[in-house]
Amino acid sequence: MSDNHGFSDVEVNVEASVEAKSAVPDKDGDTEEITNKRKASDDLLYKIDDVPPWYTCCFLGLQHYLTMFGSTVSIPFILCPLLCVREDDPARGYIISTIFFVSGLVTLLQSTFGCRLPIIQGGTFSFLVPTIAILSLPELQCPTGLMDGTSEFSSEEKEEIWHIRMREIQGAICVASIFQLVIGYTGLIGLMLRYITPLTITPSVTMIGVSLFGAASHNCEGNWGVAILTIVVMTLCSQYLRNITIPLPLWKDGKMTISPVPVFKLFPILITILVMWGFCAILTVSGAISEDNGARTDRNLELVYKAAWFRFPYPFQWGVPTVSAAGVFGMVAGVLASAIESVGDYYACARLSGAPPPPVHAINRGIGTEGLGCILAGLWGTGNGTTSYSENIGAIGVTKVGSRRVIQWGAAIMLGFGMFSKFGSCFLTIPTPIVGGIFCVMFGMIAAVGLSNLQFVDLNSTRNLFVLGFSIFFSLVLPQWMKQNPGLVLTGSDKVDQILKVLLETSMFVGGFLGFFLDNTIPGTPEERGLIAWNAQHGVNDSDEGAEFQAKCYDLPLGMDYLRNQKWAQYVPFLPTFKKNK
Repeated sequence: MSDNHGFSDVEVNVEASVEAKSAVPDKDGDTEEITNKRKASDDLLYKIDDVPPWYTCCFLGLQHYLTMFGSTVSIPFILCPLLCVREDDPARGYIISTIFFVSGLVTLLQSTFGCRLPIIQGGTFSFLVPTIAILSLPELQCPTGLMDGTSEFSSEEKEEIWHIRMREIQGAICVASIFQLVIGYTGLIGLMLRYITPLTITPSVTMIGVSLFGAASHNCEGNWGVAILTIVVMTLCSQYLRNITIPLPLWKDGKMTISPVPVFKLFPILITILVMWGFCAILTVSGAISEDNGARTDRNLELVYKAAWFRFPYPFQWGVPTVSAAGVFGMVAGVLASAIESVGDYYACARLSGAPPPPVHAINRGIGTEGLGCILAGLWGTGNGTTSYSENIGAIGVTKVGSRRVIQWGAAIMLGFGMFSKFGSCFLTIPTPIVGGIFCVMFGMIAAVGLSNLQFVDLNSTRNLFVLGFSIFFSLVLPQWMKQNPGLVLTGSDKVDQILKVLLETSMFVGGFLGFFLDNTIPGTPEERGLIAWNAQHGVNDSDEGAEFQAKCYDLPLGMDYLRNQKWAQYVPFLPTFKKNK
């Protein structure tokens, strides 16, 4: 999921969870299970190893870019005010372009050398919750009069103010992501999944959506009428019209055909943005709304004119990242939540793209590569990390195109648009009430994705109800109390005080920690806790008995002949030659 994820995540994640369980071969029915899976994938236009013509790849890659567009572009609308970047600052467009550029770079790494599945990497909302806690520290508050323009600051001063905050987030992401890189490439992710249960993940992910309600409300307040209309349009597209198809020209079997395409199911966020953006533009041109109305589309139009046409994002463009213990510890919560959710995404993606269930080495390499991607995001200065995008997994199921090459073309398109900075600046004209309306739906769905993990556990158990209810409720109470009483945590060490403040103000950490501690210490049967179905989904109990069915699609693109002749390669958890029983 991406906690970042778009509106279609719930359908993808909940259904994919069930599909993933059947995708993991059991000891008694490996052959039958994989045979059935192959039959199910026969209707794919292009399977994972297929290479469509370049023009087909270009078109389908653009489609994947558009699918991840809505979720990705919404992240800077929360991030920039926290960084003290004003609405009239062209830096907002540069941050958007940087996010697209890094998303393309990491997608290319993941699909080529990582898990090798056709899976898009992009920004994640999991990182926003600890980011808010870090930037809430007294020393990182925005200077008085900066954001409302009541005080005068030079352009150099404005730049340095948000650069300092960005470098703090960059450093926290880079160092915290080393943790994800290590648990992936060393194979520790499998061991951790034995203790990170549904009742650990549920409160943690649920609090991502719940704790961001303030950002949604703040963006809506510019014009609640437009925000509510945005919610209505998005609900229509994603729910009521999701099964409506529109005949569109598609290239299939070497010729152009007219085929029905479920455009509302594929692009609910994009359609909503375009429709409401156009509606607000009409209101602006006609003079139906006042000059100070938040729904106007011309408030930041001057930034589009001033923005450079092309700008190449590069590492350390905002300066060398700074590292603080408080930032790192707070960000680990987001890193861990992102990594665990990605494991389920791998199984869902493999099933929909016609690939066998990912072997342990592919999962290890995928999680490790995501960690590497987050480090790159920190070095480039996106202010966010990267994770697997469930929306694009859903797009594979709808379009029946699971080719890895298509995703690689999509990555190239993201790289191109990331360097086209004028394009990124155009999004600054999207009225904030539209963004707020989308947030109301998306954050609600993220909370629902967290709750969907309860499908594995026994909800008739008072034990489970206690763990769930207390973890969620107390993760609302404690962070709120911490924010209202910032000076009451005094250990005698400023560093320790900072760490505790960030951790205890991060609701997803509080909820996840309580769920982890209570579920692993209060007695309960594996069935009651949902461990059997949970382990089946994440492949914790898989063995090498189905190895003969593993396709070569998970092999590295080069060096395989050398690796197969090296005994040491059997002991490296992220290499295709890894033997689990070793």
